Amino acid sequence: QFVESGGGLVQSGDSLRLSCAASGFSLDNYKIAWFRQAPGMPAKAREGVSCHDSRDEVTYYPDSVKGRFAISRDAATNTMYLQMNNLKPNDTAVYHCAADRDRSCMDLREWVDFGMDIWGKGIRVTVSA
Repeated sequence: QFVESGGGLVQSGDSLRLSCAASGFSLDNYKIAWFRQAPGMPAKAREGVSCHDSRDEVTYYPDSVKGRFAISRDAATNTMYLQMNNLKPNDTAVYHCAADRDRSCMDLREWVDFGMDIWGKGIRVTVSA
């Protein structure tokens, strides 16, 4: 499971860092990703906003966050992070961390459509104009 922290209410242009500490498993063995669900949108519309595969050395960001968001992991603390800079009002969402052994970072829709091994409960981020 994940222990999540970070999030909150910020203004447009601000930065936030979200954290998910893994408990009961090692992140080293998993691809990690962050998803978000915008207000009023169904779960199936969750958007993948970052993914990291340490084995194949792949990091993926969609155009909507490229250059502003950065995913990382810390092996020493078994924690994954999402650094979000220059936040915009349309970044407002509940953000979820996720980990999976087999899914690809190049197809985050599969994670949403078919599920993933481990899923965080969500961290609310609100960006005011």
